[in-house]
Amino acid sequence: MVLNSLLPTDYQLHLFHEGTFYESYRLFGAHLFEENERQFTRFCVWAPSAAIVRLVGDFNNWNGEGYTFHRVNNEGVWMLMVDRNLEGALYKYEIINHNGERLLKSDPFGYYSELRPRTASIVYSLNGYQWNDHNWRTRKEKKPIYAEPAAIYEVHAGSWKKKEDGSFLTYRELAEQLIPYVLEHGFTQIELLPLVEHPFDDSWGYQGTGYYSVTSRYGTPQDLMFFIDQCHQNGIGVILDWVPGHFCKDDHGLFRFDGSYLFEYQNSHDRENHEWGTANFDLGKPEVQSFLISNALFWMEYFHVDGFRVDAVANIIYWPNSDGCHSNPYGLEFLKKLNKAIFEQDENMLMIAEDSTDWPQVTSPVHYGGLGFNYKWNMGWMNDILTYMEAPSSQRAKHHSKVTFSLLYAFNENFVLPFSHDEVVHGKKSLLDKMPGDYWQKFAQLRLLLGFMFAHPGKKLLFMGTELGQFAEWKFREQLDWHLLEYDMHKKLNDYVKELLKLYKRSKPLYELDHLGEGFEWIDVDNGQQSIFSFMRKGAKEGEFFIIIGNFTEKTYLDYKIGVPAAGQYREIFNSDQLAFGGAGFVNKRVVKAEESSFHGRPYSVKLTVSPFGLTILRPVKKRKEMNSNGEEKVRRNATSRRKGKQA
Repeated sequence: MVLNSLLPTDYQLHLFHEGTFYESYRLFGAHLFEENERQFTRFCVWAPSAAIVRLVGDFNNWNGEGYTFHRVNNEGVWMLMVDRNLEGALYKYEIINHNGERLLKSDPFGYYSELRPRTASIVYSLNGYQWNDHNWRTRKEKKPIYAEPAAIYEVHAGSWKKKEDGSFLTYRELAEQLIPYVLEHGFTQIELLPLVEHPFDDSWGYQGTGYYSVTSRYGTPQDLMFFIDQCHQNGIGVILDWVPGHFCKDDHGLFRFDGSYLFEYQNSHDRENHEWGTANFDLGKPEVQSFLISNALFWMEYFHVDGFRVDAVANIIYWPNSDGCHSNPYGLEFLKKLNKAIFEQDENMLMIAEDSTDWPQVTSPVHYGGLGFNYKWNMGWMNDILTYMEAPSSQRAKHHSKVTFSLLYAFNENFVLPFSHDEVVHGKKSLLDKMPGDYWQKFAQLRLLLGFMFAHPGKKLLFMGTELGQFAEWKFREQLDWHLLEYDMHKKLNDYVKELLKLYKRSKPLYELDHLGEGFEWIDVDNGQQSIFSFMRKGAKEGEFFIIIGNFTEKTYLDYKIGVPAAGQYREIFNSDQLAFGGAGFVNKRVVKAEESSFHGRPYSVKLTVSPFGLTILRPVKKRKEMNSNGEEKVRRNATSRRKGKQA
């Protein structure tokens, strides 16, 4: 039975084949309808090489007789109307191509799927969830992220924490446990590794089959809506890892969907992604563009996600298997088209490119000649700083430029500084274990590294477990090593991360001018002999600045001289060497007064204690204006209130 009111319109079909049908999920897949008090389930699929398409499922004993699709147009769109409500039914598409080959495929637009290893799609309605995040969405519109702090907690839902029997937490259980944890530590966003349906746990979701299907490992789509809604109600943004470059080749998925290379490139050299054993999307095919861009907008509409971390952008910018030598015009145009569509829908979205190349203007708007992202992972900084930190302290003078080089390009793009899952897996060791030296030195250097990261221009991303000081690298089949919090140094590191995040979020000089050169100034960039770096971070307000000193050796300096830009007193507001953090306690308890003695090209200087493997942050003691009884202005310095123990 075919109801004309439920047929696709010529305009919808035109847009789909043109590559601009960005709501293709409303047409394709399984949809429930009611008309004239009768209930229907409509199925629609794109399979141009098919000779016959049938619907099979648990409702017809997996026998497609009597459930044959009819061809809607000559470009391969097929449709079937079933005269009943099939909500909850398992189904697949039986496709027979012109060569007589029979394929059994899950629905590319299916909203829900069986729990792996089973692979059928499930007829599912996404309607009915009552969202309560209006205040979050309104607040987000008023506070664009560029001048706001961003500290992202990267999470793999399957291994953050598990139940006692080793099974996964559900989305709702994650809402109960993960959200309070993130709030306690002070992160501003959660980034979730891909949640699309995928057959292989060890792919972490990066090799998907169901791009519109929330993985059933952790519950239903409605359960994920609840999790994101709860995040928003608690002031936490949600970013999804998203993989528009390639997909897995399992028989039930997108690969050779109708017996032809439909979603993937025709040419095997371009199609095969040898590194991951996957197939590359044909990004020049209009229907694939409609499929993928619709998918991003689908996650925005139904799940209220706040952003996407777009995986493997280098694999899109350049032709696969070309060793980064030949740019891919289809991939470049796809990225521009994608970002334009997303920002037209929501200008406050985060579109973050995981890009290891030096392609220019990745984070410039499309109308200015850029790719249209608003953020990019700073992979160069990450690689350089880890290379530097892994060198013994006695050898770091030889690698001094590894730390300074990032500031030559730090403001060419809008950057996120990432210490992600990729850096703590497959034999790369955990961040803590990358640090050289003895037990104490490892912790001291990790504190230094994290402190330096938060002082460096750019938004921040930490992979789960970093805050625990795991010695073991990420074990993605197990939960994090939560027992470590029972040990003193790990507990103190955890406290340190909390305090670092607290400082970061309340300190405008550390984030307000992240993307502008005016927000950063070296004090001493050349002290390779001592491996000490000093610089200023500035806020938008005149005279609002921090002085940061990082000592990357185990030596302690009790009278270290550094140039400062202004007279007055300076107070240490943060030191990674505090006893409470597991440090040695070489801190500056008293304010230090600037002397009228020029140094480092500045008219004044201070002398202070510089701790071993320590990061120190100073700020000028502010002056507070008051009025005398006669109406004349008097000035007094901020002081520490002995009565309340707080800074006035």
